[in-house]
Amino acid sequence: MTAFCANTIWRGMTPDDLEAVTTLADTIHADYPEDTAIFAERLRLAPEGCLVLEHEGKLSGYLISHPWRGLVCPPLNTLLETLPQPADRWYLHDIALAPTVRGGGHAREAVEHARSLARQNGLRWLTLTSTGPARTFWLAQGFVEEQPTAEERAILASYDPQAQLLSYPIPPEGEA
Repeated sequence: MTAFCANTIWRGMTPDDLEAVTTLADTIHADYPEDTAIFAERLRLAPEGCLVLEHEGKLSGYLISHPWRGLVCPPLNTLLETLPQPADRWYLHDIALAPTVRGGGHAREAVEHARSLARQNGLRWLTLTSTGPARTFWLAQGFVEEQPTAEERAILASYDPQAQLLSYPIPPEGEA
């Protein structure tokens, strides 16, 4: 996926981007720290779901996403080792945008990329873990709350007390 907007472009993430991705994540998500190894593993497991946003030559955002199965989200800062087979949904691990590029529609572009990947892989759901501060944004994008299991509630609590598992239905190709 490539999107242009005033010297701003989404492009595929590479291993060379990982240090800048971690730095941006540490700045934007200081309350939800993750090691570089998490981003490197997701890039290795699902490179098509990992993008970076360049703005005027500087990494200003990223998307981390991958196939997933079920309604128990990956715990924060946890390696997966492998992806579940078969997947039944596309998991949106994280979208982060520097303040300088917010409001330009870039998050919507990243979500659309993830929706497209779900559709291409025959998956009917896009799922994410919303932190409390981001919940309003995700609900405005059409995501709906899932009813968490006891196992899922324990994982969500590791994020923050208001964290919620959200999903977005993906219609099959050709349907609205």
